Amino acid sequence: MSPLELIAASLGVLAVWLTVRQHTWCWPIGLAMVLMYSWIFFEAKLYSDMLLQWVYAVLQLYGWWQWTRGGERHDGRQVSRLTAQPVGLGLLAGAIGSLALGYGMATWTDASAPWWDAALTAFSLVAQLWMAHKRLECWLLWIVLDVLFVVLFVDKGLYLTASLYALFTLLAVQGWRTWRRDLEPVAA
Repeated sequence: MSPLELIAASLGVLAVWLTVRQHTWCWPIGLAMVLMYSWIFFEAKLYSDMLLQWVYAVLQLYGWWQWTRGGERHDGRQVSRLTAQPVGLGLLAGAIGSLALGYGMATWTDASAPWWDAALTAFSLVAQLWMAHKRLECWLLWIVLDVLFVVLFVDKGLYLTASLYALFTLLAVQGWRTWRRDLEPVAA
């Protein structure tokens, strides 16, 4: 593990911890982390992962804007729930993204787990978008994804990264509990 990877992983833990606490600094710290990982993946010649970090960088900026200027009054987002239709549409988008990316990776690359990796990537983008809008359901999706990432990384022998995602799973459980408690009561 390089010093840059250690710093990036540490920033990732800090960013998720701040997200659990609904602190807006989670976004610029997350941005720094994904930019570092972009370089790490470039050096490792993992170009798809590098490009994914660029997408995450855009989503970090979007989330930062949503948490500080989004919402109806443009004063930031509050924790809210998704109704059944947006959940269904998000999951459908994740499934379509999984199939498209999985097909591309299985057809045109030598990816070792093209379908599994594609599904985790596509659904991570859905979870990240829900998080940008402070939707409680993002944490349930992150819990499932993080557990599956742990299994994938253990299977690939990436034990340190698997440990990091196990920690992310615990933080996602805490995020679910904290955000559920902070959920504004819905007017009857």
